Amino acid sequence: MAKKQFFITAEEGLHARPAAALVSEANRFQSELSLEFKNRTVNLKSILGVMGLGIPTRSDITIHADGPDEQEAIAGTSALLFEKGMIDADQ
Repeated sequence: MAKKQFFITAEEGLHARPAAALVSEANRFQSELSLEFKNRTVNLKSILGVMGLGIPTRSDITIHADGPDEQEAIAGTSALLFEKGMIDADQ
């Protein structure tokens, strides 16, 4: 299992468009992916689950990946969060 913690820096938090892009990115991988926020964990491949967390700015989240391509999944979701302006470059 692989995991990585992120700090959401976007003023609007993890809102609909980047959340949808993150779910789409997660669905590219075979591994099981989950998103943890405030001791709640949801399937990262479910837009309803991700949006249901209501992740605001300046929040810590953790992405967990378990499966044959878990390292690639962590790298891909990390790159997407940066590309969408959700996190800073040093994460």
